[in-house]
Amino acid sequence: MTYDITTKTAPAMPKLGKGLDFVKLVLSQISPDMREPIAPTLFDAAAAHISATEFLYPDQSWKELCGMIDALSAGSAGGKGQLQGYVEAMMRFARKHDEVELQKLVEWQRNMKSKGANKEKPIRPDVSFWFPPSDVTNAAFIQNAMACEQGNAHTQYYNMPEVEMADKICGGHKQVTQTIRNIYDKARAGALRATAEGVTGNPVLRVNMNISCTPGEARNFFKRDLFNGTLGRVAFSYKARGNRDGHIPRQGEYDEDFLKKLDAYIVRLQACKGRHVVKPLNKLADRLALDMAALADLTDDDTLWDMSKRSIVNAWKKGCVLYILNGMTWTKGMGDFVEWLVYYDLWSKSQIFGDMFKEGSDSLGDAQKSGPKNMLCDLPDTFNEAQLEALRVSLGKSREGTRGQLHVWTHRNFITYSAQTGLYSKTQEYLTGNVAGRGTKRK
Repeated sequence: MTYDITTKTAPAMPKLGKGLDFVKLVLSQISPDMREPIAPTLFDAAAAHISATEFLYPDQSWKELCGMIDALSAGSAGGKGQLQGYVEAMMRFARKHDEVELQKLVEWQRNMKSKGANKEKPIRPDVSFWFPPSDVTNAAFIQNAMACEQGNAHTQYYNMPEVEMADKICGGHKQVTQTIRNIYDKARAGALRATAEGVTGNPVLRVNMNISCTPGEARNFFKRDLFNGTLGRVAFSYKARGNRDGHIPRQGEYDEDFLKKLDAYIVRLQACKGRHVVKPLNKLADRLALDMAALADLTDDDTLWDMSKRSIVNAWKKGCVLYILNGMTWTKGMGDFVEWLVYYDLWSKSQIFGDMFKEGSDSLGDAQKSGPKNMLCDLPDTFNEAQLEALRVSLGKSREGTRGQLHVWTHRNFITYSAQTGLYSKTQEYLTGNVAGRGTKRK
């Protein structure tokens, strides 16, 4: 199965086979046109139920399943709201927990207001919100992180129907980069205040988050953070504008039968504790790293290469969630799905941001036309150095990099060189998709 992220066509989601029953269950409630873009976004809310659990990444670091940030991007009224039904179903126990906590807080605030200026004020109750509202100030965000850390290191989950809502949590747009990095890295993000009224603390941020936005909103929001690592930390899922078919999409009702089945998966998530190693998943991550290096060489795109590293981590974390949901068992179908997640994320970013990846571009039009490009695809099966040089120049790349790119392609067995003719030829392995970087699954 081939995934080509250099075209306008989205990488097709693989058949949901063995081990993906959870995904199939949830997507049964989503209209067919939104199943593919919503599928990658299902894991942030699910992983919020996991605590005291770590998985070993191939780099030998132990990772918790928090710091997951997914952005669902589609046009206005494009179906993004369907994610809300799943989120409410998955987080309904957290919602009930928060209602009790909120009542404690409201009662405390009422008592505070009823006391005179010289009266002793009641102590603020210890409350933590697992599914806070999207309208949260930065001080409240830090305060809740402190409470969740004390309460069994629980992960906060946020569902942002508009990307601009993240500004308030971050304490302003200038702090967005810092906050997203801290969330993704599970870093400490504290505050030191001089007065008793201020929030002082230094909690570890355990947060998962879903964001919904239009492509234009995404470009405007991240336009200053394309090359500093912020964008790579967010997994994107993009739905292109479809035809005007006059059809109102149908979604599910999330009935009692569905909720009963969903609850069985929630139990598995909450029961998982300790440290785990999923060797087939780690092997897949290592192979994907090789494929991403080859893909970056085909496109001669350092931005793609940099972003792909975290795309693999993001998909790997979702693979860990799938492993838990499937009763701590791994299947080939799960591996196929995780691989698709990597390519879909990179394709989505190239579709949403496109020409903005060319450093210095500040175009904020609705849909950018140019993302990573497989230059070898645009050359004939047999070509010379001058043809590649001309192609590079037309794409805004340097002439000086031509020979280096030919060397890399030769080293990767994409092409061979004939000293007799002075021509380069695509190898049979490249043409049939049997080399890394073509997006072909290795058997």
